[in-house]
Amino acid sequence: MNIVLLEPEIPANTGNIGRTCVATDTSLHLIEPLGFHLTDKMLKRSGMDYWQQLDVKRYMDWDDFRSKNPDAKLFFATTKGQHLYTDVSFDPDSYIVFGKESAGIPEEILIEHPNECIRIPMAGESRSLNLSNSVAIVLYEALRQNDFRGMTLSGELHRLKW
Repeated sequence: MNIVLLEPEIPANTGNIGRTCVATDTSLHLIEPLGFHLTDKMLKRSGMDYWQQLDVKRYMDWDDFRSKNPDAKLFFATTKGQHLYTDVSFDPDSYIVFGKESAGIPEEILIEHPNECIRIPMAGESRSLNLSNSVAIVLYEALRQNDFRGMTLSGELHRLKW
């Protein structure tokens, strides 16, 4: 699975997303410009010691990403999406694209992929969810559809027995 962040602005969100990617064996793709440096203390704080284990790739811009991933099966998480994230079929190698916190994915990109635009339902006048929460919601649905392949499915207590 692949998470793509298009011009992320908040280091703590990207750190949290990186940690989630490590826990789910998901690759993280960062498309510049970034609103922070990868040495930012908030990125390191939220990503904890997981960042060193992260499969992360950087791209100069959207065109660079597309040229290096020409056959990527893309989905675009946006409040403008016509489909719920639960209504599409994710492959194990799908790329789920999220836009920057302040503006989302540019409409010039969305208009080229109307059938791949997905949204998370929200109540009332809510404009958006936190980026790291949105990534977790959609990513875990994609993983569920693929039977959580390669993930630990059972847990055990440390001291007590079930």
